[in-house]
Amino acid sequence: MIWSLVFTATIQTLEMVFLSTVFSMVLGLPLGILLCVTGPADQGGLISKPVLNELLSRVVNVLRSFPFIILMILLFPLSRVIVGTSIGTAATIVPLSIAAAPFVARIIESALKEVDPGVVQAARAMGSTNRQIIFKVLLPEAMPSLVSGVTLTVINLIGYSAMAGAIGGGGLGDLAIRYGYQRFRSDVMLAAVVVILVLVELIQFCGNKISAEMMKRR
Repeated sequence: MIWSLVFTATIQTLEMVFLSTVFSMVLGLPLGILLCVTGPADQGGLISKPVLNELLSRVVNVLRSFPFIILMILLFPLSRVIVGTSIGTAATIVPLSIAAAPFVARIIESALKEVDPGVVQAARAMGSTNRQIIFKVLLPEAMPSLVSGVTLTVINLIGYSAMAGAIGGGGLGDLAIRYGYQRFRSDVMLAAVVVILVLVELIQFCGNKISAEMMKRR
């Protein structure tokens, strides 16, 4: 009985985390690139636009400052419009994606700024366009850092998904609260916590291995 509940909740958590990671990357990748290329020229900005950069930076900072539980409640209407409900696994993917997107954007911005300026200058000297520099120089050179950043994002999303269980988000957090805490089943709560810890360890291990392999091939 308990392992059936844990298995179902684990699948729900993996579904939420995987889909929200994909959607947050879709939202955060272009935003992170824009934050990098529109920054000051001495900080790697290919197309320096201070006003646009400041505006994007403020928006990202505001979104990152929202506690996830509050953001999820605020986004209930949007979840209802997109998936037809404001509770459950599918509905939780919407706030998870939006909450993680600013984090992803900052990670991508930071990773791109770490690329050696000499590489960019060499590409520029060879006549590369800004588009070519972004997609053929910056992103490939920053890939090990990007993988580490995505790993951190996935781990954060596991934590967010567990918090979402407090307000009907489904997954391991919901299992720990409804079946473990509210029904005084410490064994269920312990099982949910152990699975979350194992997931985090596995993801961190895989992320570190992939990043290390990419560093060796550079």
